[in-house]
Amino acid sequence: MAGELTTKKEKHAVGRLKSRPQFLAVREGEKRRGGLFLLEVLDRKEPDSQARVGFTVTKKHGNAVERNRMRRRLKEAVRLHAGFAMQPGHDYVVVARRDVLEASFKELAAELKFRVETRPKPRRSGDGRPRNV
Repeated sequence: MAGELTTKKEKHAVGRLKSRPQFLAVREGEKRRGGLFLLEVLDRKEPDSQARVGFTVTKKHGNAVERNRMRRRLKEAVRLHAGFAMQPGHDYVVVARRDVLEASFKELAAELKFRVETRPKPRRSGDGRPRNV
């Protein structure tokens, strides 16, 4: 049939965050810092819904042409390399840094995939004891 994919691999659909309240809600989740970007992750507690992703590039990182180039590179990296690793029912916001422009696409995709797959470390209880005892 015309237009059919030749591979039968299962694809995970990744939705988009579009409104300001959605982006603000993700800020309450965990933060995974990296050299090229900050990844904010929020578990919506809806395992049956698809993962959603949004992109933020602030004006301090260049003019509109450069910001759009950063956003396009990040979108393509998610589409090709990191979308399958995103957990259903989670929201992700990628906050770009200026280094996204100079990084190779291979490096950008690898870092994004690593940050998405990284699980948070368990937090230590605040029992007041020194760590080295």
